Amino acid sequence: MLKKLKSLFIVEDDSDKKSASDKSQSNPESESKTPVPEPVPEIEVNIEIPEIKDPQGKPDPKFVDILLKAIEKNNMDGFDYLEYKQSLQSLQGMAMDDSTRYKSAFAMAKTMGATPAKLLKSANHYVNVLKKEQSKFKEALVNQRKSQIQGREAKIKSVETAIQEKKAQIKKLMQEIEKKEKDLDKLKEEINKSAAKVESTNERFHLAFNVVMGQIAHDVEKMKEFLK
Repeated sequence: MLKKLKSLFIVEDDSDKKSASDKSQSNPESESKTPVPEPVPEIEVNIEIPEIKDPQGKPDPKFVDILLKAIEKNNMDGFDYLEYKQSLQSLQGMAMDDSTRYKSAFAMAKTMGATPAKLLKSANHYVNVLKKEQSKFKEALVNQRKSQIQGREAKIKSVETAIQEKKAQIKKLMQEIEKKEKDLDKLKEEINKSAAKVESTNERFHLAFNVVMGQIAHDVEKMKEFLK
């Protein structure tokens, strides 16, 4: 059943449509066998169809299967919109405009007890089935955003906060290092000054020492020479 639904709802390539059209045009017998549609009475059945954007690219087979399985699961008994759509598809290759094709398919559907109101109501049933699937998808999408996006966004903020804290710590450490470097330079300068002062003291002491010691040495030598 799912395979049949795919054949009803998946649009054929333009090349396939053209080949089917060429085939129908090359076979004049197909035109002669086209059933003459009966006039369809005007009816009023309100169906709320959401705004549909033009599809870009090919649909994802995974989501196509989900939607068509939902339709399959909720298939109504008897001849309804799905069977009518199948009749429409069987007339796809014939050379006729949309008006003729839809009326011809209805002529066949009428023999199965179908009425325009029943077909539209059943179509509305499948519209609601799809809307429920859309609601379920939106709910799942919200949960995915919460778990995969919003959760990560909170983590991003946490990491950003941690980075700012680390940067503040680095800035503080750099300031402390700069202060310590200045303290180190000051200590080195004080050491150099103290070392110079100590060396100067040492030189002054030994200068005095040498003077005094020199005098004593001189007197000792003189005493040895003259005091005999």
